[in-house]
Amino acid sequence: MKIGIFDSGLGGLIIAKSLIAKLPEYDYIYLGDTARVPYGNRSQKTIYQFTEEAIRFLFNRDCELIIVACNTASAEALRKIQQNYLIERFPRRKVLGVLIPAAEESVEKTQNKKIGVLATTSTANSGAFAREVKKLMPDSQVFEHAAPLLVPLIENNGIKWSVPILEEYLKPLLDKDIDTLILGCTHYPILKSEIGEIVGDKVKVISQDEVVPNKFKNYLSRHPEIDEKITKNSEREFCVTDLTESVDSLGKKLFGQDISFKLVSLN
Repeated sequence: MKIGIFDSGLGGLIIAKSLIAKLPEYDYIYLGDTARVPYGNRSQKTIYQFTEEAIRFLFNRDCELIIVACNTASAEALRKIQQNYLIERFPRRKVLGVLIPAAEESVEKTQNKKIGVLATTSTANSGAFAREVKKLMPDSQVFEHAAPLLVPLIENNGIKWSVPILEEYLKPLLDKDIDTLILGCTHYPILKSEIGEIVGDKVKVISQDEVVPNKFKNYLSRHPEIDEKITKNSEREFCVTDLTESVDSLGKKLFGQDISFKLVSLN
């Protein structure tokens, strides 16, 4: 059985790349819902529907465990998936998110307990990061700011126009004197260097591609009963729900290798 990785688009390939680098022996299948990206400006009901369809697809493709490499889906749908859908449909399988590992890392890194979060509109409005951080550090201050233009910019090869937009989005967080910044979307690591230059050395940037692999490796070591079910033939499969020239080009750029995409339908 395989490890499934799901994202609303192609940003999750950054997480997939980091996971495969850390744990290369495992078999993986990646699913990017490129036909319906971005999720960040959609309703909670629609986000849940799309996420459930993706989870079902990956479980039907022989996945033992799925990592939801999408903060919007993690914030708006993951808990319901875990508490209801899995129990009813796939009681022996697991679905994990990327939001909690980043929250845990921010608590470990902050000194002044002022943490900023840059995220999609839906994730920022959900307050999910603030909830998770405050569970671990109740006296912290968490400032979540929406950055709705970043995912479309990244998905459409518009990174060269990102700096003035990032400056606009980051200013309200820097004005709060944050010393730690969570990149609350799996697309955002591709803008890590630009963000780092804007926020400066005094702000620690928490990027999920640097956090999730170690957390996931520890999870598997704590759950050998899951680890032993996952096949280890170093196989990789990359699926998308819409395949265009730009999807193919950007996907290879984000993953850093020449990969082949398979067009699939979730319906």
